[in-house]
Amino acid sequence: MCNQQLRLREASGMNKQAKTGASKLAVWFQLLPLKNCSFNQGAVPQINCDVKAGKIINPEFVVKCPAGCQDPKYHVYGTDIYASYSSVCGAAIHSGVLDNSGGKILVRKVAGQSGYKGSYSNGVQSLSLPRWRESFIVSESKPQKGVTYPSALTYSSTKSPPAKTGEATKAYQKPPVPGTTAQPVTLMQVTGAPATEATHTSLPKPSPSTGSTTSSLRPQPVGHRSWELDRWSPSSPASSQNSGRASPGFVPKEELSTQSLDSVSQGDANCKVDLSFLIDGSSSIGKRRFRIQKQFLADIAQALDIGPGGPLMGVVQYGDNPAAQFNLRTHMNSRDLKTAIEKITQRGGLSNAGRAISYMTKNFFSKANGNRGSAPNVAVVIVDGWPTDKVEEASRFARESGINIFFITVEGATENEKQYMAEPNFSNKAVCRTNGFYSLSVQSWFSLHKIVQPLLKRVCDTDRLACSKTCWNSADIGFLIDGSSSVGTSNFRTVLQFVANITKAFEISETDTRIGAVQYTYEQRLEFGFEDYTTSSDVLSAISRVGYWSGGTSTGTAINYALEQLFKKSKPNKRKLMILITDGRSYDDVRIPAMVAHHKGVITYAIGVAWAAQDELEVIATHPAEDHAFFVDEFDSLYRIVPRVIQNICTEFNSQPRN
Repeated sequence: MCNQQLRLREASGMNKQAKTGASKLAVWFQLLPLKNCSFNQGAVPQINCDVKAGKIINPEFVVKCPAGCQDPKYHVYGTDIYASYSSVCGAAIHSGVLDNSGGKILVRKVAGQSGYKGSYSNGVQSLSLPRWRESFIVSESKPQKGVTYPSALTYSSTKSPPAKTGEATKAYQKPPVPGTTAQPVTLMQVTGAPATEATHTSLPKPSPSTGSTTSSLRPQPVGHRSWELDRWSPSSPASSQNSGRASPGFVPKEELSTQSLDSVSQGDANCKVDLSFLIDGSSSIGKRRFRIQKQFLADIAQALDIGPGGPLMGVVQYGDNPAAQFNLRTHMNSRDLKTAIEKITQRGGLSNAGRAISYMTKNFFSKANGNRGSAPNVAVVIVDGWPTDKVEEASRFARESGINIFFITVEGATENEKQYMAEPNFSNKAVCRTNGFYSLSVQSWFSLHKIVQPLLKRVCDTDRLACSKTCWNSADIGFLIDGSSSVGTSNFRTVLQFVANITKAFEISETDTRIGAVQYTYEQRLEFGFEDYTTSSDVLSAISRVGYWSGGTSTGTAINYALEQLFKKSKPNKRKLMILITDGRSYDDVRIPAMVAHHKGVITYAIGVAWAAQDELEVIATHPAEDHAFFVDEFDSLYRIVPRVIQNICTEFNSQPRN
């Protein structure tokens, strides 16, 4: 009778998918005590503050919490009903059942919810969380008639949390539960039907002993590469996973591909990109959907002609924390890449996409990890529902570092679920354009395969990628304008038009390219700084309002002034470009100021007109001078060099590794 009640409670609540949540009736059904059940009598088990409810198998139990569990490092998710990812004792304090001195509590498992709302209560700040597979409720440990509770807890793995006061624990090996979306720990072994044989070529098939039926698929012709991919139906069961976890570093334990490059494709030169996939390995995604995600990566690898002369691909998986599965240089052909994808095992935990993007920006696109510099950097972030942290700042830093961010949201939040999101409208905040090019929304995991073609067409559109990142939106550009008497009022307006024409090529905003200007004679004047104007129209208007000053020509002093008054306020992850326009030789020395500018990482373009000294232009300009120093005979010819200046700025950017 007792075992029947346990199974009934598991089936009706704990094993429900967190995607759908649970009705109040189902939740309160699970709160009913287990009548007439007796467990081994003994002392009340004691747990540590960091023990999460999800690690304990028992559906209902009494435990003793130690003192000091009010510490913020013991995370709690939800209010009244808590996600099983929460600290048991932290939730007890938040609910008001305990204070920070500890004590005994009664814990009852209930169904997973579609969302958990954070709140501040009793000195504990709980956090919001998307759907979760299992919940629990905490109450006072008042004895109920006819009910006894276990004196030893059963944990979900052999690595049980350390217990105090002689607590007895039993190791438990979680049985496989094929064919389900969420993967809660249960007390029953579930057996599935054999899977139908499939001919899809992207991943090796799992063992046919368990799973659900899949539809017959058309085979992909050997060696055929096309944007049009056959539709497929993912197999339900997860294949056998490696017992080891991938190394958190960027050089995995597995060997690099040893196949000779002479015997394999050099890759599709029309899609030469350095591509990183950030995949969601959180617990809420479940094993089945995680396998669908891997199948999607395999389809990408199959469609792309991976090779040193074409696209290269690496994978970062994130949960609580991110870890690289393999980097850009690990696999140099599609076959090896697909094999590596199959070996990826799910990490579990939360869905901290923001943390993963920061990790990727700082570590992934480095020369040591295969970044080629001449290829656009692209990151595709896949999110189940919504992230559990914020992505805007991390994505902004990535974009400003020259990385194209694509967001794929699968089974996004409903209107009722949006209240649980850490950051509303997160996808639009993450990408550099909100026109739909960089963000894709998929209604169901089973429809994920449909976006392989649209995604690859966008990722391989390198011309459009260059426009979305690189030189256009990731620089602080400071114009240093000669306002000396030899220029004259009319020519000065021509110089301002030259400045405006270059400015128009860039995408101006607070987070994209920013423009500043300094005018100089013997003296210097900051016309406007990087933070003054954040739209193209405002910048162009500010340029048109600059008044002609007239005076001498002290270019060296002006460079020092620009470094201190303008570029000192440049963002550290922005490219710093100084474009100097002068019509004569400087009255002071330019060599040391120019050297200081180069040393500080300011890329300097020197534009000379009429009586400008060619030798000075070459000293001022960044090396090589032929790419950074320009000369025209008259002011009316300045417009002719605008395309060359812009082209050189972008060419230089694309030739540099963006790490």
